[in-house]
Amino acid sequence: MRTRRLFGLALATATLAGLSAVGAATAQAATYPSITAEQCTAQGGTVHPGGPYTGPSCKFPDGHSERIT
Repeated sequence: MRTRRLFGLALATATLAGLSAVGAATAQAATYPSITAEQCTAQGGTVHPGGPYTGPSCKFPDGHSERIT
């Protein structure tokens, strides 16, 4: 009985550690680094000035956008 409980606890801990590692990797992959306006146009993107609450951004032909530094 005690062995089963320890095994269950170890399995739950390993599962949670694996899920948080996958979540961190996914979050890292989903974020795009900031680029300059020159890099944006050189890569085929268009520079958008932004609005009162957002800064300038670069919109790429594939649909994603990046913040401009």
